[in-house]
This record gives sequence, C-alpha cells and structure tokens, in this order.
Amino acid sequence: MKEHIVKIEETTKTFEDIKHVNEYGMEFWYARELMAALEYKRWDKFMNVIHAAENACEKSNNRVEDHFLQVGKMVEIGSRAKREQKDYTLSRYACYLIVQNADSRKKTVALGQTYFAIQTRKQELSEQEYNLLSEDDKRVYQRILTRKGNYSLNLAAKDAGVKNFDKFHNSGYKGLYGGETANDIAKRKKLRYREDILDNMGSEELAANLFRITQTEAKLKKDHVNTEDAANQVHYTIGKNIREVIEKNGGTLPENLPTPEKSLKELEKEKKVKFIESN
Repeated sequence: MKEHIVKIEETTKTFEDIKHVNEYGMEFWYARELMAALEYKRWDKFMNVIHAAENACEKSNNRVEDHFLQVGKMVEIGSRAKREQKDYTLSRYACYLIVQNADSRKKTVALGQTYFAIQTRKQELSEQEYNLLSEDDKRVYQRILTRKGNYSLNLAAKDAGVKNFDKFHNSGYKGLYGGETANDIAKRKKLRYREDILDNMGSEELAANLFRITQTEAKLKKDHVNTEDAANQVHYTIGKNIREVIEKNGGTLPENLPTPEKSLKELEKEKKVKFIESN
C-alpha cells in the first residue's frame, strides 16, 4: 500500500511540475510535456488523442481554440542548428479531455485522469466546464470523486472504530434511499452479482451519494465519533437528511432516478476498443 501511495504522489507531482503560468496568471500545459508525463513515445500517436479531445471539446459546444492553441517552439537538432517544432498550449480543461481519451491501460493515464479531475486547489472543474461535459463524462467525473471520497470516508470510519464496513455503508444507503441497502439497490437496478452500484448510476444520483460521503466524513471528524454504533448512526442520519432536502426542494429521490443503459465499466471497455481501432 505504501509503495502505491508513493507512486501516486510522485506522478501527481510530475503533472504539477509541468504546469506553466502565463503573465496573466492563467495556468497551461505544453502538449509535448504532457505526452512525456503520460508515457507516450510518439508524437503522431499522441496527436490522435489530441484530435479526439478536440472533437469532444467541439461537441460540448466549447471553442476549441480557447483550450487547444497550436504553437511553434524552436528546438536544437545538433551542431547548434534549430528547427521549429509543433506543439500546443493546453488549458486544464483540454488536459482533462486528453487524459479521458488517452489509453487508460497506462497507469500514468489513470493517475492523470484523477489529477486533472479532482485536484482540490485549482484543478476542480468549474461549473461552466462541468456543464459542458456529456452525461457520460459527468458520470466518469463524479465516479472518480466518489471513489476518492469513499477512500477518505473509510479512513475516517476506521478511526471512529468501524469494523463492519458493509453495515456502515448500508447505514448511509438506508438513510438516502428510504431503507434500501446496497443489495436492494442492486436488485432494483437488475445488476449482476457483485456489480458495483456506483458504476451504474447517472451523474445526478452519483452527486447525491458524493454529498452523503463527504458530509459523513466531515461529521465523523468534527464530532470525534469513536464508536461503531455512533458512526453507523451518523451515516444513516446524513443520508436521511440529504433525502429530506431532495424531497423539500421537489427533486427526484435517488431510487426514482433512471439507471443508465451502460455501466461505467462498459463505457471504459468501449473507449479502449475505439482507441485500439484508431491506432
């Protein structure tokens, strides 16, 4: 576990290290530096990824030139001779689209997806950027956040004395879903055995669960909860409170939200197939 954490931190530091800031305080990345960080060896292969990202940007009704700016850089080629090398300056949003369209089999790409999606200080998507994403991309984004959130929640729950994590997580689901456990949700969604329910939620349902996760973690820490029963009760109460807010605001309760036709794992497999076919 320690080794895995170190690798994540080192890779994250790499993405942060190659970030540039212009005279107006705007952050940007060079495509060729990003290519190296994502462990792509050939520019022509990486250009396929850039073009796919540009296409996604255009389909989101976003101005491609605002996020992908082609530039020329002079590089030495030996004997003090120089030639112009094609490159791009990329916005954070452009980098996000690139890593989403890159080969997710590469560990550095998976880490890049996390980095550009959830960095808490500057890399969280703005509301405008998020609204421009497709529903599938919103699901991917929210799923990354819930995965990271559950990891932090589990640490907080462990510190609070939780040993039966199935019971702990079901307490939260029961509160949010009007008594339904994770198994109940899976059955209602007609999922296969051990299929992840979070991978089969739309962006709105994922967002409700993310709120449950983050608020429970905060409550456990703030109140210094130190018994398993108390932690379970906190999780149930937070879920129930969120459910009541949804009802009060006339929103759709999570159990009434539609289940997407394809799970996120299916979408990921399709993206891999498309990537292989394009290369």
